[in-house]
Amino acid sequence: MRLGTLLLAVASLTSAVNAYWMGDIAHRGYAPFAYSGYPVFRNVKDYGAKGDGVTDDTIAINAAITAGNPCNQGCTSTTTTPAVVYFPAGTYLISGSIKPAYFTQLIGDASSPPTLKATANFAGFGLIDANPYYTQYLNWKAVNVFFRQIRNFVIDTTNIPPANAATGIHWPSSQATSLQNIVFNMPTASNVVHVGLFMEEGSGGFVTDLTFNGGATGASMGNQQFTMRNLKFNNCKTAIYHLWNWGWTYSGLSINNCGVGIDITAGSGKVETGSIIVFDSSFTNTPVAIFTSWTTASTPDTAGTLVLENIALTNVPVAVKGPPGTYLSGSTGSTTITAWGNGHKYTPSGPVEFAGALTPNPRPVSLLASNGRYYTRSKPQYETLSASQFISARASGAKGDAATDDTAALQNAINTAVAQGKVLYLDYGLYRVTSTIRIPPGAKIVGESYATIMSAGGFFNDINNPKPVLQVGSSSGQAGTVELSDFIVSTQNAQAGAVLIEWNLASPASNPSGMWDVHTRIGGFVGSQQQVAQCLKTPGNPTVRQECIVAFMAMHITKGASGLYMENVWLWTADHDIDDATNTQITLYSGRGLYIESTSGTFWLYGTGSEHHVLYQYQLSSTQNIFMGMIQTETPYYQPTPNALVPFSSLSSLNDPNFSTSCSGVSGNCAAAWGLRVLNSKNILVYGAGLYSFFSDYSTACSTFAAGQTCQSRIASVEGTGSSNVNIYGLNTIGAQSMLTRDGVSVAWYADNVNNFPSSVGVYKSG
Repeated sequence: MRLGTLLLAVASLTSAVNAYWMGDIAHRGYAPFAYSGYPVFRNVKDYGAKGDGVTDDTIAINAAITAGNPCNQGCTSTTTTPAVVYFPAGTYLISGSIKPAYFTQLIGDASSPPTLKATANFAGFGLIDANPYYTQYLNWKAVNVFFRQIRNFVIDTTNIPPANAATGIHWPSSQATSLQNIVFNMPTASNVVHVGLFMEEGSGGFVTDLTFNGGATGASMGNQQFTMRNLKFNNCKTAIYHLWNWGWTYSGLSINNCGVGIDITAGSGKVETGSIIVFDSSFTNTPVAIFTSWTTASTPDTAGTLVLENIALTNVPVAVKGPPGTYLSGSTGSTTITAWGNGHKYTPSGPVEFAGALTPNPRPVSLLASNGRYYTRSKPQYETLSASQFISARASGAKGDAATDDTAALQNAINTAVAQGKVLYLDYGLYRVTSTIRIPPGAKIVGESYATIMSAGGFFNDINNPKPVLQVGSSSGQAGTVELSDFIVSTQNAQAGAVLIEWNLASPASNPSGMWDVHTRIGGFVGSQQQVAQCLKTPGNPTVRQECIVAFMAMHITKGASGLYMENVWLWTADHDIDDATNTQITLYSGRGLYIESTSGTFWLYGTGSEHHVLYQYQLSSTQNIFMGMIQTETPYYQPTPNALVPFSSLSSLNDPNFSTSCSGVSGNCAAAWGLRVLNSKNILVYGAGLYSFFSDYSTACSTFAAGQTCQSRIASVEGTGSSNVNIYGLNTIGAQSMLTRDGVSVAWYADNVNNFPSSVGVYKSG
């Protein structure tokens, strides 16, 4: 064999060994409600992209995205045309925007992230424009943009002249969306105006593991609420600029050699940033860490709320700067801000307007990493595994066609994968199951484009005998760990006894189990049989339709469970039909959101949400040691017609709220779902909460300050003599008169804490 031929053969072999499994695995994803042969998985090189850094790949990449006619320009939203658009390693030169469709994921090789590099004459609003302006409006209503991801890329604008406007990613998005493992490279010239990430609208959301190099602004943000973790900024003029928000949580920021770390000065006469929580972060060689427009006289009263905890400063002369000057000095050496903030505090009574040092939260050791920060772990992408180490659900006999009973085939596939030490690849499909799917210790399951496990039939339809759809661990307290990512658990037709996820597994704090981008989606999509045709909203009519009682509980963490890390998990009962051309609202009844009754606790919730459940969105009972980063809730839109007394009975065995008794003497709409309820629990540490009640019988007239925030009487509660060290930073509520009650007595009143749209309490400490 000639030397050249041999070298080529070796190079080919090396490439094959090192190739990311997603590019090599057989793709069998099936979209049952798209046309026959619809391509769920698309490799951009199959559509002509070269990735050689020389060829203009714009047309080829967008051809891969638009293959199969997914939801693009003029389409409202859909779940019928999912897509994974995969980019092998390489440099993809682009002269115009890449425009992902609705329900589409852009995924690069995790072992060698590809580069999207703009040409010098690039034309477009974002190298990736995830919500284009085809008209004067965004193509998709940003608060309804769900179920999409971008991960594993390098975004490079350095060919574009520094003084020309350029944006890396335009990302107006909402729940169940994520950005992960992305590097933004921008020029560092003094006249640079480039922006890495631009977000202007939406209701998010989660972002992790981003690096911004250069540019005028690393990330420019405007959204209702977000959790962002492990963001690094190097040599940006301004690392983060906030256009507006209601509430925001940052963990693990690393800001280095920037002019300003976080700028929250937007607004002319009115502060536009609602509240920001920053913890476990560092600022280095940055003259001003945080620049704020908050003063004791600024409006609204609590806008610009800021809480800092465990912030390391190195050569940062000014930690917090306001209009009058320095609020908090830094150091030209090294120092740590243990805790500091401004806004309103209740410790436990208030409100007290403050700007100064705080006592930091006592942190349970079980929640911490070795460096003293809260434990975090990014979604595993298994980049060291080969394609042979995955087992396909559809190759194992499951159909995923939303009609076949896939219970046995899916269970067998899970068991086989565990027995062989492999990862189950849940090819896209809607897997209809008629009895419980059991996830044993050792399981690793990865979904393709939000594959869905969907309960159906009478087994799950007894409201008096609830059954889990997905049961993790066969019994409460079973030892072991699992890893679940990128799929959905749902219900089909009436399922009054369905508990979508029951978590029994006890995992050690040193090696917790994990759920990343795993969601419950209850109704509102094709195949659910819980859409406009079956469950159209009926304002003014309190009659409960039995066919619209669709779940007993979204997720139950049982008494013996422990050690679970949850990241970007959305427990949603649909308020509208995603596949309806006008997103028409529907009325569905799901009894409970997330119920945690683990006695030993030790749970981390980063960027989770729970919405539209009848009795509560989050309930913690006799548990402990729980971290929660920017939880987000919404009360069902139909309440109080009917109210939370129906159709689910209050069960003492589940510590359900009993509105019949607890509402005695409470005026207004009292029998409405709790956003957060904490019972006899300790070490509950909440770093951001958005608890929202926008509607009363489908009318939003109740959720304004002018109306008196009358959608419901109360929205958060701490109860019981056993409740201690229940501490909340950044409590933001909408539509509720009482923001927080303790043992039935109101602690914080909305009118005392007015912000730009919600009411905000910077700090609550239960004592």
